[in-house]
Amino acid sequence: MLIIGIDPGISGSICFFKDGRILEVIEMPVMTEGKKNKKQVNGAQIYNEFLKRINKKEDEIRVVIEQVSAMPGQGVTSMFNFGQSFGILKGICSAMRLPMFFVRPAKWKKYFNLINSQKDASRTRAIEIFPYFSTQLSKKKDSNKADAILIASFYYETHQKED
Repeated sequence: MLIIGIDPGISGSICFFKDGRILEVIEMPVMTEGKKNKKQVNGAQIYNEFLKRINKKEDEIRVVIEQVSAMPGQGVTSMFNFGQSFGILKGICSAMRLPMFFVRPAKWKKYFNLINSQKDASRTRAIEIFPYFSTQLSKKKDSNKADAILIASFYYETHQKED
């Protein structure tokens, strides 16, 4: 089974995970828009990234997206942009007829004992579980990649008996 774990948003990441192993992790494809060169998720590139890694004849596919919502203190514009990114991901998966599953951050973080921990703790945890991937998680900014990895791993470990 191919699991695509997604940490949504402009600085998020996408993990391609198969049979308990990380195949590849990419940063969220983005593009600039408008006069201010604001970044937004590049839906066409996400579609292409999925397409080149999916073999529908061989793979049973699950897309697992972190279910995010608005949080107090965040600006209206940033939350709108974040919701737009989430919607683009859902739209791509729907158009490609890929089954989607959503997991709340509290659920996968609790599973990996990351509740009330620093943002960088997910990177440390991913390196502990997948030491062969540690060179690609060497920078502090790689915590979003680690989140995508742990989201995919969470689904793999908790749903393989059900599927």
